[in-house]
Amino acid sequence: MPLSIAAGHATRAGPRERNEDFVGMVTPNEPELSAKGLIAAIADGVSGNEGGREASEYTVRGLLADYYATPDTWPVTQSLDRVIKATNSWVQHQGSIRPELAGMATTLTALVLRGGFYYFSHVGDTRLYLLRNGVLSRLTTDHVWDRPEMQHVLTRAIGLDTRLAIDHGMGELRARDVFLLATDGVWASVTEYDLTSRLSELAIGNIDASHAADTLADAALTAGAGDNVSALVLKIESLPEENLRDALAVSRQLPLPPKLKAGQSIDGYLVEAVIHASQATLLYRVVDPKSQRRLALKTLHPDRAGDARERSAFAHEEWLAKRVVARFFPQVITPEQKNYLYYLATWHDGHTLQQHLDAGEHFTAPDVIAHGTKLVRAIGALHRRSIIHRDIKPANVHLGDDGELRVLDLGVAQSGLEAEDGNDAPQAGTPSFLAPEQFDGAPPSRQTDVYAAGVTLYLMLTRHYPYGEIEPFQRPRFGEPAPPGRYRPDIPLWFENVLLKAVARDPGNRFETAEEFLLALERGASRPLAAPAAAPLAKRDLLGLWRTVAAISLVLNLLLLYLLLVR
Repeated sequence: MPLSIAAGHATRAGPRERNEDFVGMVTPNEPELSAKGLIAAIADGVSGNEGGREASEYTVRGLLADYYATPDTWPVTQSLDRVIKATNSWVQHQGSIRPELAGMATTLTALVLRGGFYYFSHVGDTRLYLLRNGVLSRLTTDHVWDRPEMQHVLTRAIGLDTRLAIDHGMGELRARDVFLLATDGVWASVTEYDLTSRLSELAIGNIDASHAADTLADAALTAGAGDNVSALVLKIESLPEENLRDALAVSRQLPLPPKLKAGQSIDGYLVEAVIHASQATLLYRVVDPKSQRRLALKTLHPDRAGDARERSAFAHEEWLAKRVVARFFPQVITPEQKNYLYYLATWHDGHTLQQHLDAGEHFTAPDVIAHGTKLVRAIGALHRRSIIHRDIKPANVHLGDDGELRVLDLGVAQSGLEAEDGNDAPQAGTPSFLAPEQFDGAPPSRQTDVYAAGVTLYLMLTRHYPYGEIEPFQRPRFGEPAPPGRYRPDIPLWFENVLLKAVARDPGNRFETAEEFLLALERGASRPLAAPAAAPLAKRDLLGLWRTVAAISLVLNLLLLYLLLVR
């Protein structure tokens, strides 16, 4: 579903003979809507002569046209910044070469809606408001002198100076959000209480956007506005599914939070404990004071603030985590406000499988079968969403106190749905759980997740790895996996055959999908799998075979040489 909005505008000259305000908006079709978004802008010419109107109209028209000519690879704020600064140079130049336009300048507030986010750029004293859940917030700051008698004098405007400082901002969109872009003729005459009341009528559907804009302009004139009055109103009707482009844009804009301690707060969430700290990421348990609900908060280490690659990977992880809406995964929670780069997820009491193993817990065969069935279901849920986990292991599988099993950590997962997802790290993950073909440079696949799940169950049952433990940077040689019955004679033969098929060295002998693996676990002894056939020596150990052939050949040659010499 694409982004859908309702929009309306109104502009009046008021008591002045000439209307120096200018309002514009572009709502493109696909693919521009997804790539660049829709843009709305409002400007208020500040010159009392012809230059004010010309500056505001040219600025808005130029921005609406030139924004879509910027490269799609540029972030939204970069595109806005480049176009607005170029426009500033043009307005200044026109004022210098045409005497009748001397001193021409204009304010500008621009809003871009793309995907699930809004972006704005602002210069001057036109304003941008956001109404959300009945609360009106002003997103822009007026660029005027702070002395009461000079608050009508601008400190920044398009055309005012050769060097232009532009305010930029962004945020996440919500359904039924209402944005208002207004000139000072409106906001200086209509109280925020009345603005909230009229925009709330639009939010709940009592009036349409055009009527809301008209009533605001009329209210400003009725209240005695001494300037032009202009209002542009936009209501978010529906939102598209968040795409990776938007997630990456957010990761570039937001700062990283400082390293937090228990008792500190971030965006209103109280930190209870630091759960895990690695070189790249930090995981906290936090509490929402409003609901007293515990949540997990994950962010990057402050030392990674300048690492664009780490930021992109973290944004990708959050984007994937939002897509896996199922009981097998922690669910991402959207905060009321988000001023730093992090994401929140549901908190579940319990421990990972690795923590259970480290504590010396003994898993029976029925335990492993039950947990394995849930794990394979979870992997199947990922694969149906075109996501490959790439790091299935006991440390990333959580057993909750509620009896539910959840898969954690999508940090190296691959979606395969976006152009940004390249196979630049085929061996991402933990060596002992990597499928044999990955050591030869084969890309990750559904079967590599199936293999890792098989190793996880094998380890839970036997506390051994089917091919032995593999150290980082080691180049392993894979022979035949040790039958798990060697370590656990009590396991059913059918379950041993299932595990051996899951961890088969040759992908052709492995389960093709998680669903096939699940079916074998559910059928159990009723329809058991056949024991894996012994692979020929040439396939099991080609190097060893040739060494054996060479040794036999050497012995035969020596024997023949001996026979020739003794004759």
